[in-house]
Amino acid sequence: MAGLRLGPLLRYVDWESGSTATVWVEASRPCTVEVRCADGASGASPTFSVAGHHYALVVVAGLTPGSTTAYEVLIGSRRVWPPEDTRLPPSTITTPPATRPVPAAERTAGSDGPPAAEDPASPDGDLATGDPADPDASPTTGDPADPDGGRVDDPVGPHGGGAPAGPTGPGGDGAPDDPTVPAVPDPVRISFGSCRWAAAPGNGDDPVGPDALVTLAARLAADPEAQRPDVLLLLGDQVYADETSVATRRRLAARRDLSEPPGTEIADYEEYTYLYDESWRDPEVRWLLSTVPSCMIFDDHDVIDDWNTSAAWQRDMRATPWWHERIVSGLMSYWVHQHLGNLSPAELAADPVYAAVTAAPDGTEALRRFAAGADADPARARWSYRRVFGRVRLVMVDTRAARVLAEEQRAMLDPREADWLREAVLSDRASYDHLLIGSSLPWLLPPLIHDTERWNAALCAGVRGPRWARFGEKLRRAADLEHWAAFPESFDRLTELLREAGSGPDAPATVCVLSGDVHHAYITEPRWPKARPGRGSGSRHEPGPDAEIASGSASGTASGAAPAAHVLQLTCSPVHNSVPRSIRTGFRFGWSRTGRWIGRALARHGRTGTPSVNWGRTGGPWFGNQLMTLTLRGRNAALTLVQARAGARGAQLEAVLERSLTPEGGAISSHSTEC
Repeated sequence: MAGLRLGPLLRYVDWESGSTATVWVEASRPCTVEVRCADGASGASPTFSVAGHHYALVVVAGLTPGSTTAYEVLIGSRRVWPPEDTRLPPSTITTPPATRPVPAAERTAGSDGPPAAEDPASPDGDLATGDPADPDASPTTGDPADPDGGRVDDPVGPHGGGAPAGPTGPGGDGAPDDPTVPAVPDPVRISFGSCRWAAAPGNGDDPVGPDALVTLAARLAADPEAQRPDVLLLLGDQVYADETSVATRRRLAARRDLSEPPGTEIADYEEYTYLYDESWRDPEVRWLLSTVPSCMIFDDHDVIDDWNTSAAWQRDMRATPWWHERIVSGLMSYWVHQHLGNLSPAELAADPVYAAVTAAPDGTEALRRFAAGADADPARARWSYRRVFGRVRLVMVDTRAARVLAEEQRAMLDPREADWLREAVLSDRASYDHLLIGSSLPWLLPPLIHDTERWNAALCAGVRGPRWARFGEKLRRAADLEHWAAFPESFDRLTELLREAGSGPDAPATVCVLSGDVHHAYITEPRWPKARPGRGSGSRHEPGPDAEIASGSASGTASGAAPAAHVLQLTCSPVHNSVPRSIRTGFRFGWSRTGRWIGRALARHGRTGTPSVNWGRTGGPWFGNQLMTLTLRGRNAALTLVQARAGARGAQLEAVLERSLTPEGGAISSHSTEC
């Protein structure tokens, strides 16, 4: 008799029709999986098989726009979800009101919220107290001596209380007579983070502190009326193939000799399934993922640390006997567990790989061929995707598999992927008020780190000769120098694309790059300086008080006015992982004036030129297990950061930041001090 092995995960909810969704499950044997909703909506799908495992992605149709409905999962006539003995709330699907075109007059900035609080940023873009050159200077949010950032009362976020989702959609603010024409735009709440090492502590004492996702799940499960996120963005390192837990190592040791490579790391598809078991089987997290839609993208640890750092790195790995099986299995398991749920039903129907895998009695070989081809030639696959949440557009970018690694052509995105990104961002700009770019790797880093990566890229390209190039390659691998800054032309092109997206009569209110990876949280804002003629591109982070703000192109020459939209880099990591003191000190130093001075010296040595953009830190750094939430309503935006902290009543989410991101905004949802 077939049973439910893993899931369900609520993945895609259609924000245009408000009538369809997809639910991912793994069954214990071949069967047909049915999802049945309390409002009469339903869907069913036979499982497909990969490497002895059986999966289904069920398309649920007939949902009522602007509603919340409970659902159950059946195999045959037997209900397998929710469990009979569960104490958790019902799993639900919440749909937005069906959308209608919104005239430009109704989208006037400032028309849907009270005035914003004064921008707390200092003139040079840094929130700091004491000596600005002090690498341990803390932000002014709360106690300046608090190394993890201060605590701010009245958070805005997915768990801040307020009215539950009701018949008029998330937040219950629509017009009850006609849910297709909301009187006031419903807020869209998007929570995000990255880097979740899901291993459960064996003795109840978690050495890296409470898991922010587990704590959020427990909070929402304990209070079904609490405001939930409309979507959860998981921005990489959902599993750690190169850092396995004690429990997973026991499972590995039961099937192979751990003294043989790859040792305690993951070797093949079956072992990858152990990681997803560990990550998604916690009862409260399982419930959370069954009721809050999720969007996912990989980062390096989903495969291996520093995946695709350089051409030399790739050559060395491909010469390693166990690597081919690791990368093929990593891409196969990502496709099954994460990628499929990112796609709409229409995209699934048009996907030839999905058609081949689901049509075969055993889809393993079809999926292996695809994964091997995607590793050999990144242009054969696209892992990036676009999603729409009302008047919010999300473009999730693959910053790992789509790289061009040849030193003379080095790019974060291959030409086909770069063209896709440009089209995904710039097409029909009048249709969105907020543009979100999901990039597992931050676009804007602490200045010293950015300049170090750009300097290192110049060395590796041979600007200082072959000896420096060899040193540069060793340093690149040892210090993980492989973010956007390590691909200088790609950094400049992304910078110009964001400027263009935020400019003109159809400019959105905000353009936000959402990232993780670096095991701390911060906010930074770019400023486009007027370029000086005859100079190349590079980086600069401290414009003078009289600097004229304009735009910069990839070549460092002016290409137009500064964007009208508020452009930000929002970085939040980890959800659950360690943050050694040395890393904290290093990142703080990277933001300091002394660090900036060292960065400028490196830029001169590497001949990296003058900048295409400037930026300053306007929030953070914050360290801890944490999640950020954007609350977007009309053309207003607010940001909340919460951290999971142990307390007498167990782990709690505590707000450390609330901030309006738009000058017309202000508080958008109800407030509480403890989440």
